[in-house]
Amino acid sequence: MRRVRIPELLDSDCGTPAEIAASLADLAMINGWFGGVTTTCSMIEAVSRRTGKRSLSLLEVGAGSGDLPRTAEDRLRTRGIHLDISLLDRAASHLGHRASPSMPRVAGDARHLPFAQDSFDLVSSCLLVHHFAPQDLLRFANEALRVARIAVLINDLIRHPLHLALACAGWPLYRSRLTRHDAPASIRQAYTPREIEQILKSTSAAGVVIMRHALFRMGVVVWKQRFPS
Repeated sequence: MRRVRIPELLDSDCGTPAEIAASLADLAMINGWFGGVTTTCSMIEAVSRRTGKRSLSLLEVGAGSGDLPRTAEDRLRTRGIHLDISLLDRAASHLGHRASPSMPRVAGDARHLPFAQDSFDLVSSCLLVHHFAPQDLLRFANEALRVARIAVLINDLIRHPLHLALACAGWPLYRSRLTRHDAPASIRQAYTPREIEQILKSTSAAGVVIMRHALFRMGVVVWKQRFPS
């Protein structure tokens, strides 16, 4: 199954405010039910084990309403890991009332992050990089590595025919017409772990670890520096 670039409706805000809000709620549901939160938590726990740090600052890029990092924060707190989260999205309208007021929110371009070098322990994204062409994915990874002190976390879909079939079967669950278009489009333009690995080889990363998760999710830890095993 080859990768096919398909513009997604939410990317261009091609909908009413109500439709956009419903699509963001669909994303929160998908991440909560189908492995998004679990994948992010597993990567953060891996970083915590490797570094010994139990308190980490995190920038979530392409954060939308902030549901995923907020849910991950709640889950990890019960495991003794504290997150200090900031949110960034290209559209200020996506950073709406659902985002916690305790989380700083910034509108900006993921490929030109408006932060100084080493501003956060972790720079994380979920369901973001499949929107990028390879050269833009590389640009984002290098920007994220510049801003991160420890690692960049990539949580995204794996392109596979069965995954596409599952996304289409899930249409009755989606609240927004935007999601009914964007869910299969996301899978068609998602990367495989091998493709992601090849692209990230061109970064300045000290190492890349790719973990496969259930329901065609992958978690990629892009280490800025080496830590003892």
